[in-house]
Amino acid sequence: MIESRRPPAPARRPISPWAWALLAAAVALGLIVAYAAGREDGYRWGWYVVSPWTETGRDNLAFLAGGLAVTLQISLLATLLAVVLGLLIALPGLSADPWARRFNRVFVEVFRAVPALVMLLWVHYGLPVLLGVNFDVFTSGVIGLALTEAAFMAEVFRAGIQSIERGQHEAARALGLSRFQRLRFVVLPQATRRILPALGNQFVIVVKMSALVSVIGLADLTRRANELVTTLYRPLEVYTFLVLEYLVLVLVISWAVRRLERRLGAGDAG
Repeated sequence: MIESRRPPAPARRPISPWAWALLAAAVALGLIVAYAAGREDGYRWGWYVVSPWTETGRDNLAFLAGGLAVTLQISLLATLLAVVLGLLIALPGLSADPWARRFNRVFVEVFRAVPALVMLLWVHYGLPVLLGVNFDVFTSGVIGLALTEAAFMAEVFRAGIQSIERGQHEAARALGLSRFQRLRFVVLPQATRRILPALGNQFVIVVKMSALVSVIGLADLTRRANELVTTLYRPLEVYTFLVLEYLVLVLVISWAVRRLERRLGAGDAG
């Protein structure tokens, strides 16, 4: 008998990150509304303050969205600076010199132990006293976040470099490459490819930590929401919208990081 074979089922298309973000936002909003509706005091909602169907709401939404660019800018710059600092701090930790390794360990332990908010306050209010130079809030935010994140980036780079097989080092040494050339042309390209997903995850963390810069006066998403609450006296509605802003932003970035991981995994498998 000839066995009939069914045609393979078509592959399912992955759900868009925007769909997941909107679904999560709708669920969160529904839970909040359901909770408020069950309260005995009968809270009166004022969603008109963030409604796109009213002139006031559109103006407020435009004001809130204006902080998105600032949040992304400070997060990107702080992450890039942290990557550079993290690499420079990781290399002494791989050295044969015990003093270099001690420097790496002290930096990592100190800056991992200090809370990000405390570091931001110290950089903005304390560092100018030591250096005699005043920083604007954006610069202070970038430096403070970068110093905090650099300690974690250093550990990511150290783990990535140590993951390279010993044979790669020996082959590069057999070709007569110097230590710097081995690091630049052989080790770092492979290590960077392996740690890219981890760097993407650290970027997500920096985006969430960037909300702390509102404390020193930077007009990011959180700062603008605070100013709107002070003006409108509608903290629940405004902060709920702020939660949804960060939710959508982080979900989209996380989706991009996962897609990068799949691409790198497919490339390694090929």
